[in-house]
Amino acid sequence: MSSAHIPSIARRLLLLAMLALPLAGCGHKTDEAWQLTDIAGVMPDLQFNLTNDLGQPVTAAAYKGDVVLLYFGYTHCPDVCPTTMQLMASVVGELGPAAKDVRILFVSVDPRRDTPAILRAYTQAFSPNAVGLTGTLAQIDAITRRYRVAFSYGKPDKFGNYAVDHSAGVYIFGPSGRIRLLASDTNPPSAWLHDLRQLIAERS
Repeated sequence: MSSAHIPSIARRLLLLAMLALPLAGCGHKTDEAWQLTDIAGVMPDLQFNLTNDLGQPVTAAAYKGDVVLLYFGYTHCPDVCPTTMQLMASVVGELGPAAKDVRILFVSVDPRRDTPAILRAYTQAFSPNAVGLTGTLAQIDAITRRYRVAFSYGKPDKFGNYAVDHSAGVYIFGPSGRIRLLASDTNPPSAWLHDLRQLIAERS
């Protein structure tokens, strides 16, 4: 189903629901320690083999010791991607000096259009802590399957432009690379800040 047939808000709710379905009965709202959704043990640790926005091969090992916000989207996205990227950039900026220990990893589900150079310009427009990641279709399929990310391509218009429907959750990993939390642009910035500060404290 292409985004042309679904209103923007309804599409976002549908995608969030799609992301939540595989987690139903497994993930749970946390106790008082966390304000986002605790999915520790539900999803696998951070692992991938992709290309960064400088055109260099990169694996998850490059971010060991950092708190990682893993998000899947594409640079032509008209709504949820820029909204979520801006939220993450704002939250990371609020961390002050501690922000040096946080990375926003933006994985493109549209590798045909999202070259490393385009991803670099896009991610850096939001935050110096953001890194764009791309790869072959096989590599993108591997990481999206690993984290149960759904995406589909809409029908191109007469100019060759098309939308990509995709899951809208943000996977948050602790400094050890272990999955910890699931968030989205519907969570208040205060919840993000609270939980990110706790994860950063685990480094000491």
